[in-house]
Amino acid sequence: QLVESGGGSVQAGGSLNVSCVAPGVTRNAYCIGWFRQAPGKEREGVAALYTAGDSTFYADSVQGRFTISYDHAENTLFLQMDSLQLEDTALYYCAAGRPKYTGLGTAADFNYWGQGTQVTVS
Repeated sequence: QLVESGGGSVQAGGSLNVSCVAPGVTRNAYCIGWFRQAPGKEREGVAALYTAGDSTFYADSVQGRFTISYDHAENTLFLQMDSLQLEDTALYYCAAGRPKYTGLGTAADFNYWGQGTQVTVS
């Protein structure tokens, strides 16, 4: 199980940093990433990181504003979110898995999930 923390409420233009830890999962994961789901919308990939080499991928909607990173020593995944916009409001999930194709992947590619942390931008 993955455990997220760090969500909260922020004004538009502000920043938040969310983190995810699960040593037993992230240490051996091929790909770890962040998804989000807003009310009435499908879960969408936000950012992904491949642990062999730390290559990263982002959704077009967050490119240049969000940064995914992984602390290998602490087995902790981070998502730094800057210049937050109203449309970034969602429940953010950490996930680990093995996408079929290198990139963001889809929710079906990930078999380990956290419980989610709420991010609200007003």
